[in-house]
Amino acid sequence: MKIGIDARLFAQGKNTGVEEFAKCFLENLFQRSSEHEYILFFNSWKKVPIDFSWATKYKNVKVKQYNIPNKLLNFSLWFLRYPKLDKLCGGVDIFYMPNINFHAISRKTKLFVTMHDLSFEHYKESFSLRRRIWHFILNPRLLCKKADKIFAVSEFTKQDIEETYHINSKKIKLAVSGRTSVRGKMGRNDIKLIEIKEKYKLPFNFILYFGTIEPRKNIVSLVKAFEILKKQSPKIKHSLVIAGASGWKAKKIYKAIDNSKFKDQIIILNDIPQEDKEALFTLSSVFVAPSFFEGFGFPALEAIACDVPTIVSHSSSLPEVTGKNAIMIDCFRAEEIALALKEILTNNKMKFILLQNKIRHLQKFDWNNTVDVFLKVSK
Repeated sequence: MKIGIDARLFAQGKNTGVEEFAKCFLENLFQRSSEHEYILFFNSWKKVPIDFSWATKYKNVKVKQYNIPNKLLNFSLWFLRYPKLDKLCGGVDIFYMPNINFHAISRKTKLFVTMHDLSFEHYKESFSLRRRIWHFILNPRLLCKKADKIFAVSEFTKQDIEETYHINSKKIKLAVSGRTSVRGKMGRNDIKLIEIKEKYKLPFNFILYFGTIEPRKNIVSLVKAFEILKKQSPKIKHSLVIAGASGWKAKKIYKAIDNSKFKDQIIILNDIPQEDKEALFTLSSVFVAPSFFEGFGFPALEAIACDVPTIVSHSSSLPEVTGKNAIMIDCFRAEEIALALKEILTNNKMKFILLQNKIRHLQKFDWNNTVDVFLKVSK
């Protein structure tokens, strides 16, 4: 069977959760499934130095690369329903999209799509006007109705698609994401830790947030919580490290940091390479994910894997992803985040209590299970 895969999401060279998911899932799929032929469809007007060697090292994987202006291609796909992406792949039985995008495929070709979350439906104000228009024209609701199969990365996302778009549950398959390349805690004598500490000028003790810097992540509340912690517990000398790529409407977040009384103890790190993440997590004292909404939440899982005490919002998919291995907080109450931080930073037993069941919990997140779901419906 020939399966076309939309690889346009790699064109921007970002390392967000969606790109992380796509690369991890696809590499495991190629490794497991040698009986199928896979064609990656990639398009970029500009010459983007994208390395697909992780995919093309498999004999049954090829890349079809085009240099069509993206705006022209998107308009043509949306308005003219042309060109057919399955035809650009050389003719395929299934066309799979690891994330939503403009598309047009032949009637005989099955359409599969992975849905990561519906944040653009529930938190429209978190997106720029340009991005909201993009989602409106793209019409994810119609895409889901047209798709032959929808893969949801979490039980929460699956239920959200069913309830928000009124999609028949039989068409939605739960394909929980596996773990990323951040495998676990690094040894304290690992020279990489010293290199990363010096590279980013990190303090000895710090609280870590890792993820896209955008309103949906509730970083402003984390900054307020940090201020409360510092005022109420001056003996706690930890700094706050906010790491990740700048997203939509990040100005308000940077302004909150700049106006903070403790801004000299807040460090911003943009665009951390994948190979530095494991060391960054290992060096941190506590990880916080106070998001309003998450379809999955890789950083929380990565923190747990690295033995980092974790605090997450009791909302969306985060309780599902962390299980009993994190302190749950109300994302709308900064004082509750501060209280959780104080509990972890002053209670030496808390780390053991939170992480005593982590091995069993992490075993649930296996890419083999994700691949099994995909292959089962691809027959």
